[in-house]
Amino acid sequence: MLKKSPSSGPSPSRIRVRLAPLMPGALLVAAGVAGAMGVHAVVPGAGTLVVALVLGAVLANAGLVPGRARPGLKAAAKTPMRAGIVLLGLGLSLPDVLALGGPVLLVVAGGLVATFGATVAMGRVLGIGPERRMLIAAGVSVCGASAVAAANDAVGGDDDDVAAAVALVTVFGTIAIPVLPALAAGFGLGPDLTGMWVGASVHEVGQVAAAAGAVGGTALAAAVVVKLTRVVLLAPLMVVLGVWRRRRADVGADGGDEKGRQTVRRPPLVPLFVVGFLAAAALGGTGWLPEGVLVVGGVLQTVLLSAGLFAMGTGVHLPTLAKSGARPLALGAAASAFIAAVTLGGLTAVA
Repeated sequence: MLKKSPSSGPSPSRIRVRLAPLMPGALLVAAGVAGAMGVHAVVPGAGTLVVALVLGAVLANAGLVPGRARPGLKAAAKTPMRAGIVLLGLGLSLPDVLALGGPVLLVVAGGLVATFGATVAMGRVLGIGPERRMLIAAGVSVCGASAVAAANDAVGGDDDDVAAAVALVTVFGTIAIPVLPALAAGFGLGPDLTGMWVGASVHEVGQVAAAAGAVGGTALAAAVVVKLTRVVLLAPLMVVLGVWRRRRADVGADGGDEKGRQTVRRPPLVPLFVVGFLAAAALGGTGWLPEGVLVVGGVLQTVLLSAGLFAMGTGVHLPTLAKSGARPLALGAAASAFIAAVTLGGLTAVA
């Protein structure tokens, strides 16, 4: 009598059983992303990622998120977000970054490190929790909502922490759009220096484009290259945050038993999606990819990041967020002013 060979993988029926609980949440996320992209199409100044987060929060706090959607929302807050961050690397041009020259690169990197450290220190003085102040620091010093989402994978903040950080980089990055070009004109800065300053200090890529584009094409080109340099530095920042969380786990800050033994899984030192981000950046910098592929990758990146942020938004509890008071707002303002000041000083010195 012949024996049936063991199955080489899960059967289609088993896959359907596993995916079925995720479908209500997945459909809700798809609708949320479509809504966010629709709002952005009508109001270009409204960033798709921020709108997605806000839509998720509004639906959740209006009681419009059914319980059966929760498993799918939980899954969407992780995998699509990481895939979107990987695709973020395709838009980087490492040769263009290196063409800035050592002094400018040093100012950009130094400004990022100084801003992150100063923001964390100021947040500690203000009594803001470690997760929230680190997410605010990542958003201000690197690249806005994308950096907040990426950093949260290592930091482990809750949805309210993410919402607070995204809100702050949105508010103060938007304020910078008219303010920085006006200040640059008052200081007598040329278009190249203005563009580099905008790229080194404004939070979101879209905000950078809006601020520098108002000055002119030369400023816009310089701003985008400098901004992408900050995006490249997201990878080493993730490694640093991974080390920080592993050390917290080692001393039991993330939970342990009564004898102090660790009871939770330690996070990886270098998350796999960070490796993917670097690989995508290396591939994008070769110039081998057709323009059409890069365009599709950019759209897909926006969709995936929006999906993750919408899912995170549905976990936001607005009354809890409101209780945080004015301290995070003060931290966002101080951090935004700090990075603008330190990068302007550095760029003026090396220009």
